[in-house]
Amino acid sequence: MPSPQLLVLFGSQTGTAQDVSERLGREARRRRLGCRVQALDSYPVANLINEPLVIFVCATTGQGDPPDNMKNFWRFIFRKNLPSTALCQMDFAVLGLGDSSYAKFNFVAKKLHRRLLQLGGSALLPVCLGDDQHELGPDAAVDPWLRDLWDRVLGLYPPPPGLAEIPPGVPLPSKFTLLFLQEAPSTGSEGQRVAHPGSQEPPSESKPFLAPMISNQRVTGPSHFQDVRLIEFDILGSGISFAAGDVVLIQPSNSAAHVQRFCQVLGLDPDQLFMLQPREPDVSSPTRLPQPCSMWHLVSHYLDIASVPRRSFFELLACLSLHELEREKLLEFSSAQGQEELFEYCNRPRRTILEVLCDFPHTAAAIPPDYLLDLIPAIRPRAFSIASSLLILVAVVQFQTRLKEPRRGLCSSWLASLDPGQGPVRVPLWVRPGSLAFPETPDTPVIMVGPGTGVAPFRAAIQERVARGQTGNFLFFGCRWRDQDFYWEAEWQELEKRDCLTLVPAFSREQEQKVYVQHRLRELGSLVWELLDRQGAYFYLAGNAKSMPADVSEALMSIFQEEGGLCSLDAAAYLARLQQTRRFQTETWA
Repeated sequence: MPSPQLLVLFGSQTGTAQDVSERLGREARRRRLGCRVQALDSYPVANLINEPLVIFVCATTGQGDPPDNMKNFWRFIFRKNLPSTALCQMDFAVLGLGDSSYAKFNFVAKKLHRRLLQLGGSALLPVCLGDDQHELGPDAAVDPWLRDLWDRVLGLYPPPPGLAEIPPGVPLPSKFTLLFLQEAPSTGSEGQRVAHPGSQEPPSESKPFLAPMISNQRVTGPSHFQDVRLIEFDILGSGISFAAGDVVLIQPSNSAAHVQRFCQVLGLDPDQLFMLQPREPDVSSPTRLPQPCSMWHLVSHYLDIASVPRRSFFELLACLSLHELEREKLLEFSSAQGQEELFEYCNRPRRTILEVLCDFPHTAAAIPPDYLLDLIPAIRPRAFSIASSLLILVAVVQFQTRLKEPRRGLCSSWLASLDPGQGPVRVPLWVRPGSLAFPETPDTPVIMVGPGTGVAPFRAAIQERVARGQTGNFLFFGCRWRDQDFYWEAEWQELEKRDCLTLVPAFSREQEQKVYVQHRLRELGSLVWELLDRQGAYFYLAGNAKSMPADVSEALMSIFQEEGGLCSLDAAAYLARLQQTRRFQTETWA
């Protein structure tokens, strides 16, 4: 491999930035470029001064925040004492992944690009702005940007003469080899690395706490279309501490039926034990996998076979396919020209990795086990707002597409299936700070808008504020029916009687015209304006990311114009100031 080596550093929250970074690594190796791919916080950032060529791939989360695995890097790179020539030897490019429905679209990528220029870095290209809202997803921006990137990189660092590019149809070596064992070793046991009660370090992704489930209760009416669960865990002795607005992360598992089907389709023995061995010296084995590991454990607890596959899955599957017709179709799905067809086949109906493998049976049966970890991503933890104590409110995801079997959310369906009444149940979990921060001052009012399960973080906040004697709590709650999905109705009414809460419910289906939280905000526009403009209130929004956040922002804009007498430009500036000063905060999910 020629020198210099390309370095790809990523900040990823949901796995997309990591997937794009690994794609960059593969494309570099095909072009005979040495390449390292690392999470930003696992890279010794002081070494950047020695790096000639770096690609940064970073997502933007929450209120324009960096992902968890680049927060330490973020603090370092914005130190005021770094000299303006610190990175003068570095060529760089920044690829951003964001969601244009948020006010701070790709904020992290844009700000990092500017900062690297300030420190003397030389930009190969303008920043790439990948957008989740595009019908083809971030690839619509990423594909053309990558073509330009490789033109620039190979212009600066041409491969040695006589070394041709590795064509797309030829598989690169796998990251790991699976060394199958004939019998179980006498030492070591298969199990998850967990934080034990009384442990000095708080639970984390690499060492979750196995929390006993105390209760798993359906809180929607029996005739309601959606199964919503209130689940309580015992965290005594875990070392977990949290505040209102924090989130609990839960590591789910695949269903036994799906694990069995996967092993059948790929011709794998679920009881087969193996040791995982990295091919490259700078690659380590995943900490979540025991050594030795059984095929059942790998598929059940690690491989995300219930996820919708990314384009990179089809690229590698095409390389591994020995069946002419199936290979032809897979190559089409992995090409830039085939993205609309792939969207119709895979993304629109939410077809899973397991279902795709069943659709390509000859290819699936011939997949070498060594490639399983290259082909299928790891199951990622799911985040839930903490409702109080360690209670979470979980809407069980199930919906119909044109596929025969209903689509089910991996984590919510798995949690709903657990019944502590039938025997002890333990769930791997840990806690991290959420994006919502509440004011400490006793007389600052808060307006909380939480339709559906979006109300969960506000229950914790209201309980905390009431315990401190903070009474300016205004909750706009939305659901379909008062008697079917009005979560914590009795609790809210009791707090109202004590003058600790003003509750404004919106029941969308109880009248001919649908009434949502944004309509109730407009109805009480003078109160909202009084609280925000004269009393310095904070405004919070939590819930589904689809159209509700934009509808609520629009309602606020009209309140600022009607009650505050602002023109539309000034109303937009007023809303932007609230966001900049963290007096308008959102936590939304797809």
